Amino acid sequence: MTGKGERRLPRTIAIDGPSASGKSSVGYLVAERLGYLFLDTGATYRALTWLALQRGVHLEDEEGLVRLAAQVDMNLGPPAAGSSERCTIWVDGDDLTGVLRQPDVERGVSLVSRVSQVRRAMVAVQRRLASRRRVVMAGRDVGTVVLPNADLKIYLDASVEERARRRHEELAALGRPFTQNDVRQQILRRDAIDSGREDSPLKAAEDAIVVSTDGLNQEQVVEKIVALMEGKS
Repeated sequence: MTGKGERRLPRTIAIDGPSASGKSSVGYLVAERLGYLFLDTGATYRALTWLALQRGVHLEDEEGLVRLAAQVDMNLGPPAAGSSERCTIWVDGDDLTGVLRQPDVERGVSLVSRVSQVRRAMVAVQRRLASRRRVVMAGRDVGTVVLPNADLKIYLDASVEERARRRHEELAALGRPFTQNDVRQQILRRDAIDSGREDSPLKAAEDAIVVSTDGLNQEQVVEKIVALMEGKS
């Protein structure tokens, strides 16, 4: 029980937003600041994709993917020391964190995540993960679908130009030769797909607080969210 005068912090914080809005980087920093676990929902789809590849389930076999998603046992933990990932994910007792960025997983995850019944099964998984610990969860439908009763909902937004600039810088640092215009077009295509899909379209929850990140660095955005969180306590 919370004592008199003691702040009661939100147990669940949902952070949504379009591609390159900074939701994963900011969400992780907020979780680190608070001592919460962080989960980018995309990691759960990557883990399922790797499992399907390992078990010989074709990535266009929707029924097979749905069966696999319904049976999967996932657990979430903090990132290992020295890991570039923002959390540790175990599937059926095995640590899969190190395989989530493999090229075959990168190529296949969109095929897996587009299946409506798979998404429903993974929402159940994501909710179970959120029920076990205080968590900051980032994605595209966390506040609207995954955690509709989250204690605090944030929708990070930024102009297409700002998001293209950030993503271009990230790719350049990785040695990937894309022009900023190429990146801008990729983001526009992704926005159209995310916002136009029938199942869990990208949008701000009605009770989400929209935070524009144009002109702000990560630490400034983190400070804004922490201030909002304290206002909810």
